[in-house]
Amino acid sequence: MKSSNSRPSRVGRNPFVHKLKFTMSEKIKIGLMSITVFPVRLLLVSFLMLLAWPFAFAASLGRSEIVMEPQSWWRRFIDVCLRVIMRAMWFCGGFHWIKVKGERAAPSEVPILTVAPHSSYFDAIPVTMTMCSIVTKLESRSIPVWGTLISYIRPVFVFRSDQHSRRKTVEEIKRRARSEGEWPQIMIFPEGTCTNRSGLILFKAGAFIPGLPVQPVVLRYPNELDTVTWTWQGPGAFKILWLTLCQPHNPMEIEYLPIYTPSDEEKQNPALFANNVRKLMAKALEVPLTDLSFDDREISLSKGPLAIYDSSSLLEFNLLARRLGLRAGATEEALEEQARRARKQQGERLSLEDFAQFLNLPVTDTLTQVHSLFDKNEDERIDVRHYVIALSTVHRPSESMKTLKLAFKMYEKEDNGEVREEDLAAILEIMLGVKEVDLSGLFLSLDNDDQETMTYDEFHHFLEHHPYFIAQYLDFKNHPRKFCCGQKKSCNGQNNKDD
Repeated sequence: MKSSNSRPSRVGRNPFVHKLKFTMSEKIKIGLMSITVFPVRLLLVSFLMLLAWPFAFAASLGRSEIVMEPQSWWRRFIDVCLRVIMRAMWFCGGFHWIKVKGERAAPSEVPILTVAPHSSYFDAIPVTMTMCSIVTKLESRSIPVWGTLISYIRPVFVFRSDQHSRRKTVEEIKRRARSEGEWPQIMIFPEGTCTNRSGLILFKAGAFIPGLPVQPVVLRYPNELDTVTWTWQGPGAFKILWLTLCQPHNPMEIEYLPIYTPSDEEKQNPALFANNVRKLMAKALEVPLTDLSFDDREISLSKGPLAIYDSSSLLEFNLLARRLGLRAGATEEALEEQARRARKQQGERLSLEDFAQFLNLPVTDTLTQVHSLFDKNEDERIDVRHYVIALSTVHRPSESMKTLKLAFKMYEKEDNGEVREEDLAAILEIMLGVKEVDLSGLFLSLDNDDQETMTYDEFHHFLEHHPYFIAQYLDFKNHPRKFCCGQKKSCNGQNNKDD
């Protein structure tokens, strides 16, 4: 599979990975802080959080989750106490002063604040400073102490076990947003997940579906050593807490940008609305836009013996597939059905019109881009099996062996289930996202009577005993050196000898 020439390749820093490197002086400083300042800070932060709990618990008693009652004098007093306690907690954690730029709009003027980038649980600081509502998963309510504090700010809970959760969440956001300031402002992190702040990933549409004005809010952590970032691959939650509390000071900036009022076109197209706000926020942050989404994280972080090596082309395909609605229907049953139909093609290469008919879709610019990704020979025809393999890969990147088995079903001979060397190479090229795979050395190294074919069970057995074969092979292709397939024979079929 190749990258489309019609749009720039999305090559750059993976937003879901955070790596920390320490100089010797930083290691010494963290060591000293760990035995002096860290225990004191941790004790104070824990005490203040526990102190906030009874206030939040008392204010939440007997309160309706559907109706917004008038704020009584004692609840207003509790609100002030909680703001003071939480600000003291962040101060004890090293966030001594927080720079605020711009002015926050009133809830009656702007019901929704869109905040980015979302990179840490320290992003709760602006939430506790404003006591805005947030959108969060229902499970967070059961977190000891912190769950009570979350419930106090009247969040919009997401019921992930409910298949209609997304629709219900959007309806609740719309209901509150159209209350003309009766409900607290909703602070939404439209990226939907934590990244490393290297760029803004695609925004989810939830904050923009109501079609009402929003106020963009950007967050900055201008610390020299980034200890606050907590994303999918990198330091864990406690390590981030430890390292951050070991910093003498943790600077933070919150900037309220001008209110963004959507046009009539944006009101009808939430995705356009979201993207235009994203561009505005990226400009303010001076970071690039990254055409990745929350759903792309598994593709860019895949693991296992057939982990994706270069995700750029598969990420591009995933974006186009989402636009066409192909990802939504990519269930295991649907993939099996498409694989069965692709097998019947017997390798016949399809034109764009034939491909559209195969998918039961009209010919569009987006479908043309998908077709061109698999046009390996540049003759405007594709092997539809390559498309099915790619769709299965992006649908379940952590279950590569299921995709491999599906691919074997499309290519194998009916009588013995064997796949030819060149076909297995084509399968792996799609799954790994690489341009060329040469398996001649692997086939020569196996004790197989037929050195031109292989069954799924044989290849699966080989990978179980040599889980790093693909990674080593691809490393060899990029950094040539002495390489062996892991068998007694070397890749040229000769006995392996030490130099």
